[in-house]
Amino acid sequence: MAVVSAKDDLPKRAHRLEGRYIYGVIDAGTPDALGKSNLGGASEDVYTVGYSGIAAVVSRTPVFIFDPTRDNALAHERVIESVMKNHTIIPMSFGTVFRTDEDVREVLRSIYPTLKSVLKQMTGKVEFGLKATWDRDRIIEELKRENDEIHRFHQELMRKHLQSTYFARMQLGRMIDKALSELSASYVRTIYEGLRSVCVASRDNKPIGDKMILNAAFLIERDREGEFDAAVNRVAHKFSDRLRFKYTGPWPPYNFVNIRLKLERGRAG
Repeated sequence: MAVVSAKDDLPKRAHRLEGRYIYGVIDAGTPDALGKSNLGGASEDVYTVGYSGIAAVVSRTPVFIFDPTRDNALAHERVIESVMKNHTIIPMSFGTVFRTDEDVREVLRSIYPTLKSVLKQMTGKVEFGLKATWDRDRIIEELKRENDEIHRFHQELMRKHLQSTYFARMQLGRMIDKALSELSASYVRTIYEGLRSVCVASRDNKPIGDKMILNAAFLIERDREGEFDAAVNRVAHKFSDRLRFKYTGPWPPYNFVNIRLKLERGRAG
């Protein structure tokens, strides 16, 4: 039994092999109608493969590596979002494919205690994302006016016409970078303090680009979504003249679960 893959340019014989694409794992109960998946442009039924009270959410698929195109990623996410309306789901990473239902059951069996434990921990919880960005150039100009040390040094450079010298620019740049780092850390601490009481856990991911100062995920009890929304709105109002927020969710707990389903690797064909 094996995780198998083949590329789009493999012979048609390989494309006729049928596999099982796994979206996530849920507690097994009375199966709901799980709808269709359009992954890879094909419309396939979404169903469950169960083992001892848990089940993988799957659809049939040719066995090959899916390119993470926008359409494929959206098809993957839509299935997970549909399932999570009625179930707690442990999401799997994009592109998890096995050859048969029996392979799926075997991998569920192999890490059954871990899956049961994580499902128990994540029951009734959802993830929200929160990003905060600022106008970096505007903040720098404010620092030149309002930060005493930076203001004095900048004025000295202007007075002595030293702004074009390499070492003077480097020194000013280091002072500004230090002040930006301290200011962003202060803002981030305040944001977390405003949200800590209404979340179960949080994760601080690396910001993207020089305008983003916060790229966070929060794990929330589903029945406290309203409280978390209100807390986010309070934080956003507090920083309304400084920061712009992007608030997304609810999502399954992508940032709080790290389980990869895997069997002994083999070759297609």
